[in-house]
Amino acid sequence: MRLTGKTALVTGAASGFGLGIASTMLAEGARVAFADLNIGAAEAAAAKAGENAIALPIDVADGASVSSAFEAALSAFGQVDIAINNAGISHKNQPVLDVDYETFQRIYRVNVDSIYHMTQAAVPHWRTIGGGVMINVGSTAAIRPRPGLTWYNGTKGAVHTLTKSLALDFAPDNIRVCALAPVLGATGLMETFMGRPDSEEARAAFLATVPLGRLSTPEDVGRAAAFLASDEAAFLTGVILEVDGGRTI
Repeated sequence: MRLTGKTALVTGAASGFGLGIASTMLAEGARVAFADLNIGAAEAAAAKAGENAIALPIDVADGASVSSAFEAALSAFGQVDIAINNAGISHKNQPVLDVDYETFQRIYRVNVDSIYHMTQAAVPHWRTIGGGVMINVGSTAAIRPRPGLTWYNGTKGAVHTLTKSLALDFAPDNIRVCALAPVLGATGLMETFMGRPDSEEARAAFLATVPLGRLSTPEDVGRAAAFLASDEAAFLTGVILEVDGGRTI
């Protein structure tokens, strides 16, 4: 129960890594806002989670939507101690020149602009209450880039650099900023990343690059996020925690 008394807002919480993060934080004692563009799925997940969970609509690429969701979480919980920037998208694995500019812009709005919007929403509140924690979900793609995903790789590189820079900017305010760098997991984006249909052969080819020999799971990512958000990590900021089974070694 490392997060007893804490409150968290998790974006992209209706499925995948976001659901793993939100569920683990609930299990660790936090009250959690499941924020997602798919509000129906978020409501179903929050209802299943119990009385300490609420569902909120959010479009992380839209500053007004992020601000509205943060204010709604404040209204429900009284304060928000933890913000998890998890929601993200990718273009499919393909030649660099085949990605159209509209897609390029969209992945930057979702994966990078979202951190700007959450910073604008959360930091004034955290300064008022004396501190807070932001955790951004980056990727091993920013550390060991995969061909065919260049523009996505770039967004996650931005996530990692922003994490370190924000950690420096807000350390005097007792605001910690860290990131997770998960390896490929069995989420809705798996086939997008691989660039081919999911199959035993496709998974085997990828798993050969992971020393511990498996994909990441929402539970792996959730446990890592819960640790970074807890007081046990009180002296950690600017950390990019690789949840990758050794892939980036």
